[in-house]
Amino acid sequence: MSEVAQARHITKRYGSTVALDDAGITVRTGETHALVGRNGAGKSTLVAILTGLQAPDSGSVTFGGAPAPRLSDRDAWRRRVACVYQKSTIIPELTVAENLMLNRYDRGRAGLIDWGTVRRRAHELLTEWSVDVDVRTRAGDLSVEQRQFVEIARALSFGARFIILDEPTAQLDAAAIARLFARMRDLRRQGVTFLFISHHLQEIYEICDMVTVFRDARHIVTAPVAELARGELIAAMTGEAAALATPRTRRAPAESAHALLDVDGLSTAGVFEDVSFQARPGEIVGLAGSGGSGKTEVAETIVGLRAADAGTISVTGRRLRHGDVADALAAGVGFVPQDRHHQGLVPAMSIGDNATLTIPQRLGPAGFLSGRRRDTIAAAAIDHLAIKAPGPGLPVAQLSGGNQQKVVMARALANEPRVLVLITPTAGVDVRSKEFLLAKVEQVADAGTAVVVASDELDDLRLCDRILVMFQGRIVAELPRGWADRDAVAAMEGLTIDG
Repeated sequence: MSEVAQARHITKRYGSTVALDDAGITVRTGETHALVGRNGAGKSTLVAILTGLQAPDSGSVTFGGAPAPRLSDRDAWRRRVACVYQKSTIIPELTVAENLMLNRYDRGRAGLIDWGTVRRRAHELLTEWSVDVDVRTRAGDLSVEQRQFVEIARALSFGARFIILDEPTAQLDAAAIARLFARMRDLRRQGVTFLFISHHLQEIYEICDMVTVFRDARHIVTAPVAELARGELIAAMTGEAAALATPRTRRAPAESAHALLDVDGLSTAGVFEDVSFQARPGEIVGLAGSGGSGKTEVAETIVGLRAADAGTISVTGRRLRHGDVADALAAGVGFVPQDRHHQGLVPAMSIGDNATLTIPQRLGPAGFLSGRRRDTIAAAAIDHLAIKAPGPGLPVAQLSGGNQQKVVMARALANEPRVLVLITPTAGVDVRSKEFLLAKVEQVADAGTAVVVASDELDDLRLCDRILVMFQGRIVAELPRGWADRDAVAAMEGLTIDG
């Protein structure tokens, strides 16, 4: 079988970060080839290189044995490869026909666009690839499934027969996933080759012929799916997965303690369903799951960033109003968001301003803020969290990533929360900062706070007294402290180890 695409000895660095280290992949004509790996494995960087959006520092890319085009020749790249991303690239304000024929409009004698011909060509294209969508429909009104099929048809219209599907099932229900897989099988019979990227490993065994595993920016293994047991696949993804340097020996909280946080029957249509759990004083509960599992949305609902359709959230017996951040703060909920840049910090503001955003009532009477009081509180936080800064007046934009995350933590702790909710709290920080932040989380729990950690990073989850694993919006497993990496990852990917 001939090679439709091959990347060999690819190395790519971004500053001091090695995104790919002598990695590669070979995709053969007519197959559906899976690319899997944990966050940070290098998958996204490889896709950027295979689609001509980035150039490797070293190594080579070939299509059908011929060297890849120059990066500037976008039309040549479109004829060889296309990627359908989880986030649609279709322009929602335009019709399906306008999206399909964008920059390729037929024009009449006066140079005006011949819309009749544009719509006819778009209809012929969709008919050729069996996509049942009205070309006059506004693209923004399409379902996620329809947008994906339109994007695949657009890619094929340029001549590409190699399609990368990046997390295509993340927003689809079971019926839509089945239709997508049926369409993929039809297209394969017509000579289309797929590179399939998914966090849901059970899908790999359903739709793919070959699988390549990346870990820590390196190629680990390529094998036929039928010959790779599920336990072996998970082992390849996780490796030894050693814990952080400092062993964690927290004592579990007393089971007789009353719950500080009580989540009961929490549901949001299409996102998560019937989520129930409690967290006691001093307990660290993990919400584990891959992308699309619902863990992040549950955490954001607890703190009021989202409003659930059904269910209740109570803190020390007080029922919180759905979608009300101020009510959650008043009840004693602290929060470290997933994205510190967009949700956690105001970059132009100082450390002092950022660290005290949750406690304006403590900074002065009647809405007047005392700069001296603010700086006193912030200086104590700088000392407590070992933030490397000359003082509270420094803009947070001038801090390193690890120190910025410490400022976000300072803000979450400023109101002395009864319940602390953290989403991927060590994302994008160095190992030393990760160690420090996780140790602080343990200290907070030891002082009697109930902690919820929503993450798919194993090191974030190791400090938990138990983890609740979510998959496709539901809690599917509960693992006590001492779980094995492969058991946690298997549950997060919707797999059992057997087979």
